[in-house]
Amino acid sequence: MTRETIILDIQDQVATITLNRPERRNAYTARLGQELGEAYRECDEDDAVRAVVLTGAGSAFCVGADLDTGAATFSGEARRERGAPPGRRTDNDERHGMQAWRVRKPVIAAINGHAVGAGLTLAMQCDMRLVAEDAKLAFAFVRRGVIPELASHAIVARVAGLSNAADLLLSGRTFSGREAAELGIAGKALPAAEVLPTATAYARDLAVNAAPVSVAISKRLLWEALDTPIPELQRKEGVLFAWTGRQQDAKEGVMAFLEKRRPAWTLRPSADLPDWPD
Repeated sequence: MTRETIILDIQDQVATITLNRPERRNAYTARLGQELGEAYRECDEDDAVRAVVLTGAGSAFCVGADLDTGAATFSGEARRERGAPPGRRTDNDERHGMQAWRVRKPVIAAINGHAVGAGLTLAMQCDMRLVAEDAKLAFAFVRRGVIPELASHAIVARVAGLSNAADLLLSGRTFSGREAAELGIAGKALPAAEVLPTATAYARDLAVNAAPVSVAISKRLLWEALDTPIPELQRKEGVLFAWTGRQQDAKEGVMAFLEKRRPAWTLRPSADLPDWPD
């Protein structure tokens, strides 16, 4: 796919994905969604990528669905006309449309400006979020006659608590980046100019110092924990901890710490993940 709406840049083992429709404040279209999913897929499969940062071009992160089709914006026909795949998605379609939580690397949302509707639910699918303190955020779906999507009913409730999720999702009200951090929606609120550099610095530290396969396993456990009973999750942790402890990266991690040097990880998420416990 020729990219028209995003930019993918890989440097120092960190992939930066930039939503790139600044003239429309990065408003979401089916094309943008397809290109973003393909970029996530590429980052997932490339072992040279250890972490991913998602941000927006210009002064906004993403202001939600592009409303250029007016009253038909959320209709199935309008979605098809704008490039959304019709009907039920196949496994291959899902792979093509990979979402942030499925990427086997940490995905950090650098919310550099306003994030509304789909823009905010895209960020919620990331593992971590940094936000501009003066950004305007809103899960505005109910104010447009639809409902929040991208699993936000589960994710927001787990991240911010049921009462806060009910407040934000059922009202669709606008709140600031500062309040987002206070509610736990974002990990930290910063001046807008500091959001992307801070996210990138964090990603580069993680890319060097965290074992890629250990990170991939831990990330999957975190997301599975959304709907897994604690005893079952603990059982899986035990099996996977024992597996990681037998691998070369466990030896390397200890020796690098004792010798005060950078670790040289050898296991690759694309090829070396263990069989997942039932």
